[in-house]
Amino acid sequence: MAKRHPIPVRFDEAVAARLAAFAATYPGLSLSSAGKLLIDEGLRTHEHPGIVFRNGATGRRAGLVGGPDVWEVVRAVRSARAAEPELDENEVLGLVCDNTGLSLRLLRTALRYWAAYPDDVNAEIKAADDVELAAERAFQREQELFAR
Repeated sequence: MAKRHPIPVRFDEAVAARLAAFAATYPGLSLSSAGKLLIDEGLRTHEHPGIVFRNGATGRRAGLVGGPDVWEVVRAVRSARAAEPELDENEVLGLVCDNTGLSLRLLRTALRYWAAYPDDVNAEIKAADDVELAAERAFQREQELFAR
């Protein structure tokens, strides 16, 4: 467990009310935890312009402004690399840009974020892979039920 450093913070009344409203939308999230989450996300967006955080089925995750989630971009790059192992880096990036419609700048933004926070992004990829595998298995079982 990471060592924690208590830092007293005083919020303006309006900010405190918005923080309380944010925390209330997440059952079990304390004001302290909500503040820590939002400060961490704010620092990450400061470090990585073009990254935003959004809600989803697996919780809050990093995404590109006006674009897909970071995990989706990283998975696309991995998929392109696996499908076309002979391509060099620039060719793989070009392929992903062509297939996704993302600019190279946004693609690089997502990859830089992943390089800084690989555990977070890789956990999102694993969660998506697990959901897809479960859906595929369920579909296969359904098909087996009707097989002749």
